[in-house]
Order: sequence, then structure tokens, then C-alpha cells
Amino acid sequence: MTSIIGNTAAQDAFAAALAGDTLHHAWLLAGPKGVGKGSFARQAAARLVGGGAQRDDLIAARAHPDYRLVEREQWETGKKDVLTPYDERKEGEAPARSIRVVQIRWLRQALTVRPSMGERRAVIIDAADDLEPGGANALLKSLEEPPPGTVFLLVSHAPGRLLPTIRSRCRLLRFGLLDEADMSSALRSADPSLDPDEVAALVEAGEGAPGRALRFAGLDVKGLDAAIAAIAADGDPDNARRSALARALAGKAAQPRYEAFLDRAPSFIARAARRRSGPALAQTLDAHTKARDMAGAAVGLSLDQQATVWEMSGILAGLPRP
Repeated sequence: MTSIIGNTAAQDAFAAALAGDTLHHAWLLAGPKGVGKGSFARQAAARLVGGGAQRDDLIAARAHPDYRLVEREQWETGKKDVLTPYDERKEGEAPARSIRVVQIRWLRQALTVRPSMGERRAVIIDAADDLEPGGANALLKSLEEPPPGTVFLLVSHAPGRLLPTIRSRCRLLRFGLLDEADMSSALRSADPSLDPDEVAALVEAGEGAPGRALRFAGLDVKGLDAAIAAIAADGDPDNARRSALARALAGKAAQPRYEAFLDRAPSFIARAARRRSGPALAQTLDAHTKARDMAGAAVGLSLDQQATVWEMSGILAGLPRP
């Protein structure tokens, strides 16, 4: 399996526990999105259930009997509690907004039998933040009375939002943002086809999270950032840049770059706020709130792309000059 780059302290702590006489039954993998927590959880699960290449293939296909991955799923339209088969899922179709309580009930039922191919079973919840309240309470019961041989790996981007009783039953592994060297290595490992210029642009755009950076691969994020910076630099007095960017990011073919713009614009404003103080800081923070809210609503509400880019660019143009 591909090695995880960065966060060596967390990796070493788990490896030491795995090599010791006792292994805690529940682990909380906490840190920002995109830093490798989910990848580490899958690698750790593979080590827990043992085996080799055949094991890895079974885990990748979610067919290993001693491996369970619980995440947001795609469900059959109009049918209650029926998952869409993996080989029938539509590319790009969004999963449910939460991990449903029925998924934890199914999990608890599967845990009533002992591991079948070895001494251990691995259960990944990715992300535990996505659990419905009822699902969180149901999971807590399993954490309080763990089935023999079962190790839980809970991925969390915001551990403070989890039930305190869930946190208290887990051993914490902290994951942090990667430095530039580890970011470059992680990106090249994930996609060897990336050229050096794009790697450099993605390192900057990822802000320490390779998973975040890879979302921008092939989208000319450097060009997007340059367009955003140019609008903010002089306010785009004749609206020429706003108009050009709005046209360029309109239409179905431009959807990926449009969504990247919705991510990059609030991030630009957040970075700009760090260089301001007094009234300028207050104005920039207000602009960030507006940009963040607009970005959050734009895709979910299917707002007009061209109009949204125009409005977002207006927020950028109105930023106070440093």
C-alpha cells in the first residue's frame, strides 16, 4: 500500500502501540481536512487485519470480511435504507449529507460475530463528524463495550463537535498540516504526471493539505489565483477583469474551475485579513464572511455561475488596500 507522507509522530505512535502487548480499541484521528487521516486509517486497517496483496485488493473492493468502512453513501432514490451498489453509482453524484443511524445499526449487527480471517477486525468511521445524532449514540455503545478483536479508527476534522463520551473512549492521534517539502512529495507520489510548475502552484493552494491541493490539479489554479489577486489589487475600476472571469467560469464545462474559484476566493480574503488591522481588518473579515457564505450556497442552491462569479469578484474588488 502507498506510504503516508508527513505526520510521522502520529504514525510512529500507532506503530508502537501495534507492536506492543496491548492495543487500544478506539483511535481518534484528528486534524484538518486533506492531511491524510483517511489514507492513514485505511493503511492502519490493512495492518490490523493482516495479510498481503490479496488483503489489499479485498480492502480496496470493501470485500474483506474483517474490514468495515462507514462513510456517507449514495442511496437508492425512493427506497428506504437501500444503498446504491458500488458498481452502479454515478460519477460525480453527491453522497448523503450524513452517516445515517441505520448504517451504525448494520455495523453493530456485523460486529456480533468474531473476526473470521484473523484475530482482529478494523472499523473505519470517515468522518465521525458526519454521524447523525442517533448514529453517534449507537456508535458510543460499541465503544463502551467493544467486541473482541475490534479496533475502531474514527476520522475527525472537528473533534470538538463530537460527543465528549466518544472522545473520552478513544486514544487521540493528532494530524497537522504538512510543510512544503512533504506537500511536494505527497503530490508527486499521488500524481507522478504533475509537472514542477503545477506542483509548486498546488503546494501553495493546498495550504498544507495535499488532499485539498489535489482537488485543484489540472484546473490552472495559478491562473485563478492571479486573476483573484489582480481584481483585489486595484479594485478593477472598469470591471473588465470581473467580466472576463465571469464569462470564463460560466457553463457546464467550466464547473470544476468554477468550484475551485469558489474555494480560492474566500481563502484569498482570509490571507489578506492577516495583513490588515483596525477598520481595514474589520472590513476584510466582513468580506470573508460574505464570500464564505456565498461559496457555501452557490453549488448547493445551483446559483447562476456567471452571476455568482461577478458577485464574488465584487467582494474582492471592494477589499481595502493594504
